[in-house]
Amino acid sequence: MSEWTSTSLEQLADITSGGTPSRNVDEYWNGGIYWVTPTDITACNTNFLFSTKESITKAGLASSSAKQLAKGTLLFTSRATIGEIKIAAAPVSTNQGFKNLSPKPNIDGIFLFYQIQRLKNQFLKYAAGSTFLEINRKDIGRVKIPHPSKNTIQNKIGEILQNLDHTIEKTEALIKKYQQIKAGLMHDLFTRGITADGKLRPPREQAPELYQETPIGWIPRDWTPSTLRPCLIDNPTNGVYKPAELIGEGALMVGQTAFTKERSVDFSLCRRGQVTDDELRQYGIAKNNILVTRVFATVDGVGLPTLVPDVPEPSVYESNMMRLRVAPDVLVPRLLFEWLRSPKARNYILTNANASNQVSVNQVVLNKLPVSLMNEDEQRKIVIVIEKNDKKIADEKDNLSKLKQMKSGLMHDLLTGKVQVNVDQSETIHAT
Repeated sequence: MSEWTSTSLEQLADITSGGTPSRNVDEYWNGGIYWVTPTDITACNTNFLFSTKESITKAGLASSSAKQLAKGTLLFTSRATIGEIKIAAAPVSTNQGFKNLSPKPNIDGIFLFYQIQRLKNQFLKYAAGSTFLEINRKDIGRVKIPHPSKNTIQNKIGEILQNLDHTIEKTEALIKKYQQIKAGLMHDLFTRGITADGKLRPPREQAPELYQETPIGWIPRDWTPSTLRPCLIDNPTNGVYKPAELIGEGALMVGQTAFTKERSVDFSLCRRGQVTDDELRQYGIAKNNILVTRVFATVDGVGLPTLVPDVPEPSVYESNMMRLRVAPDVLVPRLLFEWLRSPKARNYILTNANASNQVSVNQVVLNKLPVSLMNEDEQRKIVIVIEKNDKKIADEKDNLSKLKQMKSGLMHDLLTGKVQVNVDQSETIHAT
């Protein structure tokens, strides 16, 4: 069994700060030395920082309190943004918003990196300041760091956690790749469609006779240019408003805070309100209704669609959105939902939105939204392609969630000594 001890951070690492050369001297800037700010740290999506937005010269370094830091230095933010940490992947310098940690021989740098991540709250309790919070060198140095006495054990723990992080990064990259594929796929599906044999039509450049020019661009000749209103059972309808005294009990009220990142509805996040039977009939929602944000604080949030999933109990929608009840014999609801998210539809909505104190879109604008109609078989083929791609993304997101949960458990078990490691055993990471 490996022996563990706790040592103050100042005994495990040399702690230094940084500095900023004068902005008034051009010769101090745009040199060959990376110069790190907290913004570089928060923008970095990996454990290692490979580059920075700004750089300084040797003269700039010499003129300030910035210091040249070796590759492998732990860059710990200590001012305003506190407790974020990355590993320098190359020699760098930093501004004064850091307490940089150069590990001593008695501690493995990767192990220390993960241990500081786990102990972030221990550092935050020392934060103080009136203008902005900051942690000084003395307080950072006094934080006790638990660690195995043997470097080989430290190294192994760091290796296990680093391998898991590499797997997480690969999964995140795969999700991003699938999302980029979907963006290109959606463009092709909404401009070329799918033929009876399940393939995209040839591009217009190769087969111009298959296409027609319309107000929303070139579309297949056998599609019909239309607008949103003929695709709906009734006009887009604003939701119900309830004053505070009627909120708390009653029917589920779907508000924008219940919308998920995937533009679905999480009914567990809905409020409840006192709703009459007539209001339930007038403002009730059903599966495959589309809720469109009618009012939003910023232009990016107005006109966004949400596709209603299975509804667990009678529910209504709130007044800051409109309901679209799609005529299924005209257009498959899922296809309209995806079209409303497309760049062309978003551009139309944002161009016609009303911007005052808040940004809003009205029924008239939505009714005139250009829509392309094709036969039902082609609609369903397009939806199948979309759903297959979405399943790949969803599966990888589920895998990512499991990996992150695994990491959380391992961080606790390995960095507290609860679980011992075998330095001779190779580690394979699988999400289950």
